[in-house]
Amino acid sequence: MLSIDKEQELQEANILNNQGTDAYIDQNYDLALKYYQQSLLIKERILGTEDLNTATGYNNIGLIYKKQGHYRKALAYIKKALKIRQRKLGKRDSQTAESYNNLGTLYASMGQTGNAIKLTKKTIEIKQEIINKEQIDMAISHNNLAVLYDKEGDSTQALIHYKKALEINKNIFGEEHDITQRNYESIAQLYFAQHNYQEAKQYAQHLINKSQQLILDDIDINAK
Repeated sequence: MLSIDKEQELQEANILNNQGTDAYIDQNYDLALKYYQQSLLIKERILGTEDLNTATGYNNIGLIYKKQGHYRKALAYIKKALKIRQRKLGKRDSQTAESYNNLGTLYASMGQTGNAIKLTKKTIEIKQEIINKEQIDMAISHNNLAVLYDKEGDSTQALIHYKKALEINKNIFGEEHDITQRNYESIAQLYFAQHNYQEAKQYAQHLINKSQQLILDDIDINAK
């Protein structure tokens, strides 16, 4: 726990950082650098040089130096931010991806196209993984909601959410994956229970002879 005085100083650092961002947006890079540097000094003193908040300060200063054409200085700060984020968050996190992207655009400005391509590809891979993970979690929630509606006897809402889960899982996993197959089975069973045999048959045709119990799934928590 930080003392009240240190909390107040950190609030001041955040205000300075926001003022730096405003100046950055206005393309007043000298003023932005001044605010960012003042903010960073407070963060380094209170949080140390390995904190994620401090890493944001390094990243922001690096971007200013890039805009000013001071590429070596920019490289040092952006790399420093990247290393902290890799250590704290891992290599597959959105903030780490941001640093890869910023480093890639910097290399592009420096004429190092090969390095820029490599880092930009890495950024895209991580962002796609994050998007897929969020979509998978959304499908899990739709499926869970469908199970709950089914238990409450609201088959209309249950079908709506089963189908939403199905569409997501088809796009991510494909038709034959166990998760997608469970969606098909759930929908087919629900239609069958409604005596809607034509719709039940339509969805059952996608099954690969599998029988699975209907359960509520947890959303996985990934350690960084």
